[in-house]
Amino acid sequence: MHISDNEFYTLRDFIYSVCGIFFHINKKYFLESRIVRRMAVVGSLTPGNYIDFLKRGAQGKEELKHLLEEVTTNETCFFRNPAQLKAIESHFLPEIIKKKERNCFKKLRIWSAGSSSGEEAYTIAMLIFEIRSTLLKDWSIEIIGTDINERILAQAREGVYTLYSMRNTPEQFLRKYFTKNADQFTLLPEIKKYVNFINLNLYDDTKMVFMKTFDFIICANVLIYFDISAKSKIVQHFHNNLQPYGYFLIGQSESLHGVNDKFKPIHFPGGFAYIK
Repeated sequence: MHISDNEFYTLRDFIYSVCGIFFHINKKYFLESRIVRRMAVVGSLTPGNYIDFLKRGAQGKEELKHLLEEVTTNETCFFRNPAQLKAIESHFLPEIIKKKERNCFKKLRIWSAGSSSGEEAYTIAMLIFEIRSTLLKDWSIEIIGTDINERILAQAREGVYTLYSMRNTPEQFLRKYFTKNADQFTLLPEIKKYVNFINLNLYDDTKMVFMKTFDFIICANVLIYFDISAKSKIVQHFHNNLQPYGYFLIGQSESLHGVNDKFKPIHFPGGFAYIK
């Protein structure tokens, strides 16, 4: 089955209204292949029937979850951005720890937004674990990974990965924090317990307002899937939910230029971070 351009626009606009992800016409084949697959599952004969089904009570809400799982991309790995991680480890994190200790407030909150299968959040957890007995003794640590795709979140909670996910992982971390069985790597429980994964639509204002008081917000290679209007809305939520001294980090190829002027870029070797 093929969908017409008008049907594509209707379905694209519906997805945009739900989650802010925008598909250009050059992504028609990608979207078409996934929508047709879901139409076959629920027995919809036309795209119009399928949209009607999506709007139909509990069944529609459940199907919408499956549709969003089909159309979202999940490409990541452990230690994906070494320059960014080095800046967190050697500069940003020690700076925040000192500021919080002055105020006798030993709680650290980190948000991995668009966390996919959990590699980014768990990478941060391992770095935290490395210094927990020195710089973070007696601290409360909360790392939250959020994604709109419940299926990929289930994989994150399981903490089992293939060699492809491990391709950038330093050997000492592989030996220290994973058990290997054939071609699978299982994360140790003491790292998994640091991270809580929850389903969150970044475009949902009612849910985003509750993501408060984070010291770090990392949203790498996620904003590229949104148009400028959706980006502006989402980034404003990140601004609202970041501590006054906190850091906001995005992907190496991404920029907030023309998106939000309330953040100030700061340079570190190999990239940029943002502060209020």
